[in-house]
Amino acid sequence: MSKVKRCAWPGEDPLMIAYHDTEWGRPCRDDQKLFEYIVLDTFQAGLSWRIVLHKRVAFAKAFANFDLEKVARYTEAKLAKLLTDPSIIRNRLKIKGTVKNAQAFLKIQKEFGTFAKYLWAFVGDQPIVHKHRHTSKIASSNRESDALSCDLKQRGFTFVGTTICYAFMQGAGLVNDHLTTCFRYNTVC
Repeated sequence: MSKVKRCAWPGEDPLMIAYHDTEWGRPCRDDQKLFEYIVLDTFQAGLSWRIVLHKRVAFAKAFANFDLEKVARYTEAKLAKLLTDPSIIRNRLKIKGTVKNAQAFLKIQKEFGTFAKYLWAFVGDQPIVHKHRHTSKIASSNRESDALSCDLKQRGFTFVGTTICYAFMQGAGLVNDHLTTCFRYNTVC
């Protein structure tokens, strides 16, 4: 039996492997899922994706199953309570940023109809498909993530630097950075 070829990054962690094999890089146009990715990427800033992924269930509980309308209405009392929750990453700026991002996300939905419509315009409504054979060739940003970062900041988002935006774009399938040798390369588009 031959071994499945994956991108090098999942390692041996079963949760990382499952995320890679079923979710990472799959084009997403569902606003609730996109908001979830933004929340997770906000908390990933400066940390490893593995840490955040292992806290995903706790983040879902803390942030109303990623219901952006509920999160947008979180009060200072709710934020203070989240800062005492040991199951999530207790960073005051990231928690407040999540609420701020939910509010800005809602404004984009109102303006464009959906966040997905706004987001996918940055890549011409089609995933950017790279043909990398080695992880060392995968970039940490591109001109599209630069533009997305700049625009999101102007719209009131926080924790949306170009590197975070690029990771978000990879996860949400706007960029296919699966290696060409990975079994997922041809299946995500």
